[in-house]
Amino acid sequence: MYTLSVEKVISTAHQLRDYNGPCARVHGHNWKIRLEIQSEEIDEKGIAIDFTELDKKLLEVIGPFDHQLINSVPPFDKINPTAENLVRFVFNQLKDKFTGHLTLKKVSIWETEAYMVSYEES
Repeated sequence: MYTLSVEKVISTAHQLRDYNGPCARVHGHNWKIRLEIQSEEIDEKGIAIDFTELDKKLLEVIGPFDHQLINSVPPFDKINPTAENLVRFVFNQLKDKFTGHLTLKKVSIWETEAYMVSYEES
């Protein structure tokens, strides 16, 4: 089994709703987002999928959040823009983009170098 991953960084602002603490105020993050897929197969060139294709698929989902106030971008105009909600949203948007021998394994998001959350289906 092969596991392939790509990482991208986006800059955003957000504020948590119904939260008692400093994160209730508008603040920013440079979110690092990692996409991990699995493949049991590689093609005749020895490639499961071109890394540029992984980049493209990830950017299709996270690009609309870059340099935005996440609270104003659907669905986070309605749901709390926590790291947990964001990682689940990204995972769910990506999972149908991989078919055949490719499956989405996990998405991880770092708010800071010290704070990270991952999402994968069991």
